[in-house]
Amino acid sequence: MFNDKVLLITGGTGSFGNAVLSRFLETGIREIRIFSRDEKKQDDMRYKLRNEKVKYYIGDVRDYDSINKALNNVDYVFHAAALKQVPSCEFYPIEAVKTNILGTENVLNAAIANCVKKVIVLSTDKAVYPINVMGMSKALSEKVMVARSRGVDPNISMLCATRYGNVMASRGSVIPLFVKQIKTGQPITITDPEMTRFLMSLDEAVELVLFAYENATQGDIFIQKSPASTIGVLAQALKQLFNAKNEIKIIGTRHGEKKYETLVNREELALAEGMGDYLRIKPDVRDLNYNKFFVEGENRLSVEKDYTSHNTRRLDVDEVIEKLKTLDVIQDSLKEM
Repeated sequence: MFNDKVLLITGGTGSFGNAVLSRFLETGIREIRIFSRDEKKQDDMRYKLRNEKVKYYIGDVRDYDSINKALNNVDYVFHAAALKQVPSCEFYPIEAVKTNILGTENVLNAAIANCVKKVIVLSTDKAVYPINVMGMSKALSEKVMVARSRGVDPNISMLCATRYGNVMASRGSVIPLFVKQIKTGQPITITDPEMTRFLMSLDEAVELVLFAYENATQGDIFIQKSPASTIGVLAQALKQLFNAKNEIKIIGTRHGEKKYETLVNREELALAEGMGDYLRIKPDVRDLNYNKFFVEGENRLSVEKDYTSHNTRRLDVDEVIEKLKTLDVIQDSLKEM
C-alpha cells in the first residue's frame, strides 16, 4: 500500500515509530522520514538499522518551519509526537499545550501546505472525559484535526485520527516497570488493583493506523475494540509468568489518574459506525447555525452507554499471560532469567 511512497513519522524514535519501521522497512516503501528532536535516539536508531530508506530530520512540531521543510515531497504522515506522561503534563501543562495542541496544528497546516495525501493523528483514550492535562491536550488535538478537516479538499489532503488505550510495553507504560521490579527483587508497586486499562499491543496500534489509512473519510476518528484488565490481574499474570515471589505494594493513584478509561463516549457512540473490530467516529459536520438542532433535539444520546475499560471484555490472569507472551520485552526478559 505504500509502494514507492514517502512516509514521515513525527516522534518517530518512539515505540510506535520503531514498530512502523519493523513493519515497513522490508516492503516497497521508498522512504521513511523520522522527525524528532532527540538526536541521541536518532543516532541510536541510525546505528541499529543502517538502512538507506530511513532518513532523519531533527526538528520539533512546535516549530512550523522545521516540520514544513521536512514534509516536502511527503505522501503520508503518522503524527505520533506528543507529551504522553500524565504526571509531567500535570506539572508542566503549558508544555503539553505547545506540543500536543499547537504542535498538531503545525503538522496539519504544514501537511496541507505540502499537499500531503493523508495525515493520521494518534490520540488516546485519555482524550475522552479528560481529567488530566495529557487527556485534555489530546482531546483538543483531536478537535483541531476535525476543525481543520472541514475546509480541506479530501482529494488533496485527508485528515483523520486514531484513538487507543494503553499500548503494552510502550515508553513509560507500567509493564516494563513491573518487569524491572520483578528482575531486581523489588516490590511491585500498584496504584490501585481494581483500576482497569485497555490492553493493546504495538502491532495492534500499527494495524489500527493502517485501518484508518485505508478506510478514512475526512475528519474520522477510529478506535479498535479492545479487551481490558485490572492492574491487579496484570501484576499477578507477570508474577506467574516469571515465577516471581515479589510482594505487591499498593501506593495509591498518581496525579491525574482515572479509575478506568473510556474509548468512546455515549454521544460519539450515537454517531459511530461499526466496522468489525473497529469503530469509525464520524465528525460533527454541523455549522454554526444550530437552529434546527435546538428545535428538534436528539433522543438517541440517552440510550447509549460509554465504551470503557470497565464494560469491555475483561481478561483473566491466563488470558493476560497469553497476551504478554507476544511482547518482545517479555520474551527477551524471560530469556535473561
